[in-house]
Amino acid sequence: MMLSNITVPLLGLVDTAIIGHLSAAYYLGGVALGSTLFTLIVWLLGFLRMATTGLTAQAFGAGNAHNQKALLYQGLLLAVLLGSSLVLLHQPLLELVLSLSAASSEVLHYCREYFSVRILSLPLTLANLVMLGWLLGRQSPRAAMWQLILANLVNIALDVLFVLGLGMGVKGAALASVLADVAAFAVAAVFVRRALSHMKAAPIQLTGLFQGLGRLLRLNRDIFIRSLCLQLTFAFMNFKGAGIGDTTVAANAVLLNFLLLVSYALDGIAYYGEAETGAAIGRRDGSALLGAVTLALGWSAMFALLFSAAFALGGDMLIQLMTDISAVQEAALTCLPWLVLMPILAFGSYLFDGVYIGATQGKVMRNSMLLATFGVFLPVWFLSQQQGNHALWLAMSAFMAARSLSLGWHFYRFHGRFIEQQTP
Repeated sequence: MMLSNITVPLLGLVDTAIIGHLSAAYYLGGVALGSTLFTLIVWLLGFLRMATTGLTAQAFGAGNAHNQKALLYQGLLLAVLLGSSLVLLHQPLLELVLSLSAASSEVLHYCREYFSVRILSLPLTLANLVMLGWLLGRQSPRAAMWQLILANLVNIALDVLFVLGLGMGVKGAALASVLADVAAFAVAAVFVRRALSHMKAAPIQLTGLFQGLGRLLRLNRDIFIRSLCLQLTFAFMNFKGAGIGDTTVAANAVLLNFLLLVSYALDGIAYYGEAETGAAIGRRDGSALLGAVTLALGWSAMFALLFSAAFALGGDMLIQLMTDISAVQEAALTCLPWLVLMPILAFGSYLFDGVYIGATQGKVMRNSMLLATFGVFLPVWFLSQQQGNHALWLAMSAFMAARSLSLGWHFYRFHGRFIEQQTP
């Protein structure tokens, strides 16, 4: 899962590297803003994967094939309904969001150009999340790995072809991602169909889709609030950076892509935590739960230290690979020390998010995120805003640390209750 997850932010790094070598910073700023908005939507709806993984893992641990099948169909139904609705409404929503931005007219123009193409594949993107979550919940990481790797290779190849080969610019980068979503859907559908063919469960009737849907929706609600707060912090950082200047938003785009690389890599371990936590609860095995989380925490800490060392030793070279615009390089180098610290501060938040997804403890995740956002991120930025872009990175660092500490404290104090509170 670490190997497959790393391919996801690599797409953003490829987009950044290709667009970052065009003639002006506003191309990179426009793609950064447009991709941030699309990512915001997908991550806000990321509960489709998270809730599916946690509930499926518990049904898998309990040996309940019927519930596993029903959860897949329920998730896909929600994905199609939500994705199609947002495609139809995307134009007014985009203009509303951009009206809040202080970015230059050039950045806003290329943001619209990117987003208007990228949004077309949203229903497939959300369906992919559901199928990925279902496969992970059934402890099929190899299937999930091939879904991500093959689709992302398609994206990278088309990115190079459309942008560099055909000169399609920003629209080419967006189209490459759309076609990659189509490829991801095809690959995931093959693995899901193969898994269904081996399951001994009665066909799901239409009325059966609504049985247990209430629990799924309640869990989705809490994870949605959690995801909303998370994305608000990243959107806040991008919009405030855009207000400082095109160079700042472009530099932050470079550094945030590296942070995404870290988060996706460490999420590979968190996915293990999701699957093992859910399965242990499904089997009602408390010792297996504690053992799996402790093991995953140790591995997460080790890889976080390795990432920090890599950024400290080679961060300047990585920035130069992303862009040859000297002003953007200088701005990114100024904030590089924050990136060096970030893996150490954040690894606990990634892991325990996975644990609480597997435990279907959405309220705990929600409350931790509310505290970190409104009790830490925004106050820290407000008190230090005179420091410009450094204030944004200081607030983000404090935010990640608050999430790691609050979730870690709660787990080691209350994990014994998980088995008692959950049903298989």
